[in-house]
Order: sequence, then C-alpha cells, then structure tokens
Amino acid sequence: MFADEILLELLHSELVSYVLPADCKDYKIQGNLSTLEYFGFNSGYRIIERLTKDWPRFKNELETFKFICTDFWSSIYKKQIDNLRTNHQGVYVLQDNGFRFLSRIGTGRQYLDLAPAYIAFTSGVLRGALANLGINCLVTAEVQSMPACKFHIQVQRS
Repeated sequence: MFADEILLELLHSELVSYVLPADCKDYKIQGNLSTLEYFGFNSGYRIIERLTKDWPRFKNELETFKFICTDFWSSIYKKQIDNLRTNHQGVYVLQDNGFRFLSRIGTGRQYLDLAPAYIAFTSGVLRGALANLGINCLVTAEVQSMPACKFHIQVQRS
C-alpha cells in the first residue's frame, strides 16, 4: 500500500472517530453523519476541480457518470467502480463490491450497524464532485453485505 492510500484511510478513520465517539454503542442514532457527508462534499468538490482541469467538457450526463466510475473513483480509491446502472431517467446506481473503508472493519453481518458511518463521507464526495460538474443530485448509500456497497444517485431536475 502506498503512503497516500494509508493517509486517506487514517484521515477517514479519524473523521469517523470525531463524529462517532468510541464510547458510543448505538451507531444508528448517535453522531451527526451529515458532518461526515459535508466533509466529503467539500473534498469531492475540490478533487474533481483539480482532476478535470485539463479535460474537455463532458457531452452528457452518462459520460460524466462513466468518468466518475473510472477515472475519479480510481484516483481516490485506486480501483474502478464494479458496476454502473441507470434507468436513463436520472437514477444511477454505483456498486463497489470491495469498498475499502468497509473491508477494513470486517465482513460479518454484526458490522452492518457501523456501515453508515463509513460510507457517509464517500456519499458526500460523490455529491460534491457531481455538483462541481453541474449535476445537482441526492446521494444515498446502502450496505446489504460487507464490504459491498451501492450508492444511489438521484439527479435533481430543475
């Protein structure tokens, strides 16, 4: 593992610890996950700005999402999204079968209560990156089995 990968994991771990203290037993109701999402939004907004500075404008929404799933995701998580699905009506589902922040905490069902804390930051990263690219959206995430997760992106049409 490279130094930048370790730094990202340590930073993410500290952010989760900051929002959800270790003495908290109920991760579902404790903590303010919107704070993690906000940190992620700011990060994603800035990362995409630097990453696309030499790129031409994307032709359409689908091309933008393909870029997010390949180049953007690879630059942050060192792998591409495993699956991108769309209904062509503004709903996109990005699936990562081995999400690195979840694979570090365990693979058993007993860890599912911890999952929202570990994917809130990335939900914000996605929303921030897309906002900077001109796509206003709502990002929700679900984890049914560890370490896989799905990010549901609902594009808000004006």
